Amino acid sequence: MEQNESLWHFMQQQSGKLLQQTMQHVGLTFISLLIAVLIGLPLGIYITRNKKAAGIVLGIAGILQTIPSIALLGFLIPLLGIGPKPAIMALFLYALLPIIRNTSEGINGVDPGVKEAALAMGMTTTQRLVKVELVLAFPVIMAGIRTATVINVGVGTLAAYIAAGGLGEFIFGGIALNNTNMILAGAIPAALLAILLDFLLSLIQRTGSRGRKMALGLLPLALVVFSSFYLLPIGFGSRLLAGFTPEFMGRKDGDIGLRSEYGLKIRTVVISDAVMYKAIYEHKLDVISGYSTDGRLKAYDLITLDDDKKIFPPYYAAPVVRNDVLTKYPELSPVLNLLAGKINDSIMTLLNYRVEYLNQDPEQCARDFLVSLGLYRPPRNGAKGPVRLGSKIFPEQYILTAIYAMLVRGYTDLQVESKTGLGGTKICFDALKDGQIDMYPEYTGTALLAILHAPADLVDHLAGSGDSVYAYVRDRFSREYNLSWLDPIGFNNAYALMMRRSQARQLDILTISDLANYLKRDR
Repeated sequence: MEQNESLWHFMQQQSGKLLQQTMQHVGLTFISLLIAVLIGLPLGIYITRNKKAAGIVLGIAGILQTIPSIALLGFLIPLLGIGPKPAIMALFLYALLPIIRNTSEGINGVDPGVKEAALAMGMTTTQRLVKVELVLAFPVIMAGIRTATVINVGVGTLAAYIAAGGLGEFIFGGIALNNTNMILAGAIPAALLAILLDFLLSLIQRTGSRGRKMALGLLPLALVVFSSFYLLPIGFGSRLLAGFTPEFMGRKDGDIGLRSEYGLKIRTVVISDAVMYKAIYEHKLDVISGYSTDGRLKAYDLITLDDDKKIFPPYYAAPVVRNDVLTKYPELSPVLNLLAGKINDSIMTLLNYRVEYLNQDPEQCARDFLVSLGLYRPPRNGAKGPVRLGSKIFPEQYILTAIYAMLVRGYTDLQVESKTGLGGTKICFDALKDGQIDMYPEYTGTALLAILHAPADLVDHLAGSGDSVYAYVRDRFSREYNLSWLDPIGFNNAYALMMRRSQARQLDILTISDLANYLKRDR
């Protein structure tokens, strides 16, 4: 009951944002559905007249349906950029198959005797199609549109990764922040939306023969009206546009803190960190959230704005390990601590630059780094174990996990299983806590705010001291989760706001307060 009340309270607090994201989600769904109907319906009709083309058209549509949605978006971003265009294109491609297939099956299923009767009455080919075949095939065609709609509502949540909006913003932010209420605030409306739209379309599908001609005429108009929903929530604000990750949007040391402490009011879109750096480099964004050791700072000539009010706590990286694993394999702890203090901010930035911008393999970078320190050893026989190493889904974690894997293989007889790319904080932490992995690199600031949810007064008290934050999270993790924080690696990968160097100089913005003041003047 407390969980339900807490969820309801959260949704009330976020009602304005929730309404906006729902409107965006409806708009994305119906824009792509409109395009799919305009293209899929004629294609379905065409393949009923040309049987040889049916296999090719349905085969291509079927192949498009099997492409993973993330991969399809990744393919479309270089062609269409970020924002609604690649999202709409991806949803359109997913909606094609059920519409084409059901249109062809519906028309082919019309009684041949009825077709012959229409021909005997002197109807032209077009008249037979519009007045007989489409009318009789209408329930089957609507079944395809219903299927396409439900698919698009579900897949549409991924639009949040590429700054296209929608209910995925809450879902992915909640996953990253280990916030169940935030996940449900996006997932429940998305599920209800799919059910509601499917129900409304089913009513249209069951329309009697007299109403089908009217429904065929009004359906395109209804799709256009619902498509316009995407434009309704978009307001006006400053000329600058910020792109923040889902996790950053929901954090006290993120967008929430920026608004409360700095009074920062900037137009924002939610975007994956995989594409936001390129987006700011291509002038599609003006400000982004990032990490102080990110290699793309150097690659794209970005600067970090000084956090003059100190809302970003220290983010010192260290391995977090299950206590039962350390007890079972006492040789593991000293080996993992070989990396303690060995990577400072500049070294981590350089390693990230090699992987993120030069596209070098994380394992090769890890090996080169260990060789440069004289710490690399060839793998031993691996007769014990295994030890399961996990990582979040960004390059820095891949590099650190590869370094730890090489150290364990080279200095112990333990086997190593690497489970990289597990997603955000919630997925990695839950996997560690539930025994699905044995360790992963974590950051003290993330542990303090996203996992332990420390109260604001305590965060303010601890934020000025990296050692104090580390001691606090180490003690809480040990007592509450039976997990150990080993020695810090050495670098502080804190959150930061970033701008293009040239633009920051032009606008005379060096600090976050400078940005906030500029936005106040710009409104």
